[in-house]
Amino acid sequence: MSNLTQSFGAFDLFSGISGTVPNDGKIGLVGPNGVGKTSLIQILTGQTTAKSGAVHIAKNATVGYLQQEAMRAFHGREELSVHQEMLAIFDHLKEKAAALREMEAAMADGTADDELFETYSHELEAFELGGGYNYELRIEQVLDGLGFDRENWHTPLNHLSGGQKTRALLARLILEKPELLILDEPTNHLDVAAIEWLENTLKQWDGAVLLVSHDRYFLDRVVNTIWEMSAVHIEVYRGNYSEYVTQREERWARREKEFLSVKERFEKELDYIKRNIAGQRTQMAQGKLSRLTRDLKAIEAGGMALLNSGKSWLEMGVGSQRSMSVAEAEERIKSLPRPVYRPVVPNLRLRASHRSGNIILRTTDLRIGYPNAPLFTADDIELTRLETAALIGPNGAGKTTFLKTILNEMEPLAGEIQLGASLNVAYFSQAHEALNLENTILDELIRHRHMLISEARDYLGQYLFSGDDVFKRISTLSGGERGRLALAILALQDANFLLLDEPTNHLDVSSQELLESVLNNFDGTILMVSHDRYLIDKLATQIWAVQDGRLRVFEGNYQEYLMQRDAEQAAVKEQQVQARQEEEAAVVHDEKPQLSKNEQMRLKQAIEEIEAQITAKEAQLETVSTELQAASEAQLFDKIQSKSIEYSTLENELESLVAEWEKLVSE
Repeated sequence: MSNLTQSFGAFDLFSGISGTVPNDGKIGLVGPNGVGKTSLIQILTGQTTAKSGAVHIAKNATVGYLQQEAMRAFHGREELSVHQEMLAIFDHLKEKAAALREMEAAMADGTADDELFETYSHELEAFELGGGYNYELRIEQVLDGLGFDRENWHTPLNHLSGGQKTRALLARLILEKPELLILDEPTNHLDVAAIEWLENTLKQWDGAVLLVSHDRYFLDRVVNTIWEMSAVHIEVYRGNYSEYVTQREERWARREKEFLSVKERFEKELDYIKRNIAGQRTQMAQGKLSRLTRDLKAIEAGGMALLNSGKSWLEMGVGSQRSMSVAEAEERIKSLPRPVYRPVVPNLRLRASHRSGNIILRTTDLRIGYPNAPLFTADDIELTRLETAALIGPNGAGKTTFLKTILNEMEPLAGEIQLGASLNVAYFSQAHEALNLENTILDELIRHRHMLISEARDYLGQYLFSGDDVFKRISTLSGGERGRLALAILALQDANFLLLDEPTNHLDVSSQELLESVLNNFDGTILMVSHDRYLIDKLATQIWAVQDGRLRVFEGNYQEYLMQRDAEQAAVKEQQVQARQEEEAAVVHDEKPQLSKNEQMRLKQAIEEIEAQITAKEAQLETVSTELQAASEAQLFDKIQSKSIEYSTLENELESLVAEWEKLVSE
């Protein structure tokens, strides 16, 4: 893509966007909400047209697009079931299989000519390479991997929920294997197990991947390049998301240093010009003023990047410029804009009102859920001051129910929860149900803490609500904006124990980073329910994992939890294999009759005779195989047919001998 511009009316959403996706690139497209990431993807996939610029896609290259409105991709096939939609991808293989069977029938009855044998050979090879023998297994693996229950396989597409439709489209794209796979928020509607499966699939993907995602851990695991998009360009960073964050900080610092260095050079040149413009060195001073004029004009045209691009003034479009006056040059230097790459980061802190006791929460023999629907039992838990515990598990496992039980909004089914001394608890709900949707942002803040309007507006500005934004009704806010407002209100409660339910839901990446920074500096204790593995990995000191009706506690962050989990799963598999081997060995031992010495002698001789026959038969097969290969190279089709029959006969005889040998050995 080169110099893409997209506009809505007189408003340019972005302009001058360029970039290249290599054949094996794994690219994450990031940028603030509203910058135009989805609009750019829609241009690349032909869903919409750019105002200007061009998109070049390699000839015959296939492109797959996971869009948020998934049902549009199933237009005309809405009545098909999920499984039928997946099978339809391989209709061409079914047709090939039918054609191959017809050719096999012709060859079997002796009516085939040399041309048919050659055609059959080519078609069979294409069928095998295209996955003709395993596509049903691939469908099963993909649907299972993306979390489709078997009972949903036969549900019509138009009866699926929005999230299920998106997963069905993702499954279809993975099975189609396009050369370029473009994914818009692919982890939406996936649980952690499905996300981990998708990560492993994309890491092994043969083609290119371009994806937009707010899931920073997913980006870390999948991509090898980050495209950071702004309204005027794309900046390329090599590496995954964490490496991008480090490089971005270094790049910002370098640009700030470059700016100060250039400004200092300009000021020195201006000082020389002032001292010499009317003296004996007038000509030299005028030359410096002419060069300074061009440099300042270049910065106005394209910033420091253009000035430092190595291009000539002519290439920069400032080759013939009237020299500024000394006063004008001085004013331009004073008003040089600082680099705008680094976004404004509010200086926010969550402060505990007072120190809590050392024990924050303790559970004993706890069982959570509803009388007719118990959810899980919990290992005995002890959470101490300044720890951060992350409660994880599949949807519906009971995580939010557990938080409400801690808040005494529900009774446990059994056991007890003890909260520590001197606690001030604050609860952040993923639904933000505590917000009054009819209030404005300003009114809602003042409802929770009385303050002057000027103070309230200053405070809200720290959470990126500025100007007339504070008069917006909460009902009109996006999920991310509601999340920021709820965080602003939470910070006013001076709590020392935070209960957070999916705090990063609906937040863009910059807001996630802001929240992470705020929570990391919190001088209290945190218990959070979250699917944000990046946040968990950065903050958690304990993982509370709910699985199969049990809550278990793991010490450490998310990476350490994964290591413990994977080690346990590997140990269980090893035990299962060992138990199965011991069981099979016991059965064989129990079934073996005791043989006399004469019987053992006769059995040994029989085994040796069959082994000799097997060796001879293998040698015959080797000879026929060599003759068959020579006939194929010489295209002697009559001989190919006769040798193929001979080879097949020998194979069957060898198989019978091996089966007889196995039977004797087992005795």
